[in-house]
Amino acid sequence: MPPCTQLLLGVHAHQPVGNFPHVIDDAVARCYHPFLETLHRIPEFPFAIHISGWLLGYLAEHHAATLTLLQAMVTRGQAELVGAGDTEPVLAAIPHVDRVEQIHAMSERMEKQLGQRPLGAWLTERVWDPSVVPALVEAGIRYVMVDDYHFLCAGADASQLNCFHRTEENGQVIDVFPISEALRYRLPFSEADAAVAYLEGLAQTHPGGAAIYFDDIEKFGVWPETYDWVYEKGWLEQFLRQVLASPCIEPVRYQDYLRGHRPRGVIYLPTVSYSEMNEWTLPAGAARAYAGLVEQEKAAGRFAERKPLIRGGIWKNFLTRYPESNWMHKRMMLLSQRFHGLAKKQQSGAMRQALHEAQANDAYWHGLFGGIYLPHLRRAVYNAIVRLEAMLDEVQPRLAVQELDVDLDGAPELFYHNGFMQLIIRPAPTAAVVEWDLYALHHNLGDTLARRDESYYDKIRNGATGSEHNGNGIASAHDRVSYKSTISLEDLVPDTSPCQSFLDQVDTTPVEYAEAAASEWPRFTGAAAGCTVTKTYTLEGQRLIVDYGLSAAQGEGQQTFTTRLHLAMPCCDGPGGRIFADGRLFGGFGSAHQGEAREITLQDEVLGGELHFHFDPPVQWQAAPHLTVSQSEAGFEKIMQALALQLRWLVPAGKSYPLRIRMEAKVHA
Repeated sequence: MPPCTQLLLGVHAHQPVGNFPHVIDDAVARCYHPFLETLHRIPEFPFAIHISGWLLGYLAEHHAATLTLLQAMVTRGQAELVGAGDTEPVLAAIPHVDRVEQIHAMSERMEKQLGQRPLGAWLTERVWDPSVVPALVEAGIRYVMVDDYHFLCAGADASQLNCFHRTEENGQVIDVFPISEALRYRLPFSEADAAVAYLEGLAQTHPGGAAIYFDDIEKFGVWPETYDWVYEKGWLEQFLRQVLASPCIEPVRYQDYLRGHRPRGVIYLPTVSYSEMNEWTLPAGAARAYAGLVEQEKAAGRFAERKPLIRGGIWKNFLTRYPESNWMHKRMMLLSQRFHGLAKKQQSGAMRQALHEAQANDAYWHGLFGGIYLPHLRRAVYNAIVRLEAMLDEVQPRLAVQELDVDLDGAPELFYHNGFMQLIIRPAPTAAVVEWDLYALHHNLGDTLARRDESYYDKIRNGATGSEHNGNGIASAHDRVSYKSTISLEDLVPDTSPCQSFLDQVDTTPVEYAEAAASEWPRFTGAAAGCTVTKTYTLEGQRLIVDYGLSAAQGEGQQTFTTRLHLAMPCCDGPGGRIFADGRLFGGFGSAHQGEAREITLQDEVLGGELHFHFDPPVQWQAAPHLTVSQSEAGFEKIMQALALQLRWLVPAGKSYPLRIRMEAKVHA
């Protein structure tokens, strides 16, 4: 018999918690169903598949026919199920107890819905940290897959990457497969016969070894150009049948390969993800330096050899790159502590589900993928956080006013809440609201994102277009440059202040506040441009009242007092959002408006409620969308993050000037 290589083919299907139904339905139509349909027609081709828990639940409810295909292939032994954390968390970023419970929840879901309990687990974004090993083992996982890059970063030789290795942490043992980068970049982007020829070449150079593939199934139909390529032009079926026809390629399941082989040896992997992720985690300046170093090494012909030594950052760097990510993460961690601090009989399934949804990875990071720039993904996390906090407060009430250092910057934030609303205030120097929760609507009005520099903006500034791909096949999303929006250089200018609410200034000078005075409600004193300012927050049922006391500087004329709000309105620039001032309709949130009014109403169909603002005295106001620029696999785009509402009053010189803002949130029946 000719020398043979065993092909371990696995795919990972995932949709973020809170993603739009039409996006998921499109992925089912263009990828998930035709992929499984093609494999179902070829029962002799075994494969592995991981479907994240939230997506699996959606498919069961809305696309039963797709799961029926998979169920049939599981039953006949063709498909091997691979587990993970149920809501696709980065396991390294959540507490040990939640790691175990997330993995168990996913395994139980798969066993209940598809009849097989997984032995292997997919590590979200292939983020490896040795600390996750004990949780994986405790949850019954025997093996995981990471990139061959992880192995090379540990000093492994390329010749050792055609088999699994064994590792341990604290004496707990697990097997680790190295996913082939060469295969990830070939499937499905190169011609089918070229991909098969590459596998047959491995049989000659590494006889008896394994070709290990596990990657996003969305590459097979969702990524640009791939539906036509993979299904209309028949790439997938050609590839599968050519593999089966080859005398030197044998497709096998991961668990079967494990049974028939011993590990190559022991390995200890560093904390690392795939190479692109390691670059994405870096701040813009460091990312530019990293890219320059990569180009330098490529030009010198040394990059392939030195790539494992040029690592970039680690996934948790996103928590320092984006303060908004760090804030969400630390809020989740505090609630996890509260949940697990309850007696078991007080812990409900609804609480646990909300906690798990708050740990879904997508809203915490950004690169070519990752969704911190996507408001609906952050909103899903905050929806879970606010729901969980409300449930915890029912069984374990908190004080109405608390001080906690949420973001670990050494300065405590002020929590001020009742059963309907919560403000989290950064006392000094801004006395601004960093989180503004409406419990009945499960929504954080303060959930927005500041504009900041990104290294890939250089492509926009340099006018990059088209694709850098060369050769046969189609371009990977990593190689494409395209635009979903018209973007100007002005759109790339970073914000100079945080996108919070009740950020105050006199004329052009920000008001600097001291710490809150001792009181049953938060009261702050500050000054700017010779004007003293007091600010008091009061919660009354469904109302927030903000009282300002202004004492303008002596002299002639007037001073201008301005406060700015950034409000996360779920409709964003969609048709369901409307601004009314003194009963007059001005338009949607996606356009700029201004006027003078005593009352402003913000209606939002997605929110399920509306916000009524009353101003005494009347206010000069301006409203405009707060937009950011980001990249995705579909191209560069502008995204509305919040409604920026600027409120302005003219304060007579040498006078005391009180003003009041009253906001009432109404929930639609």
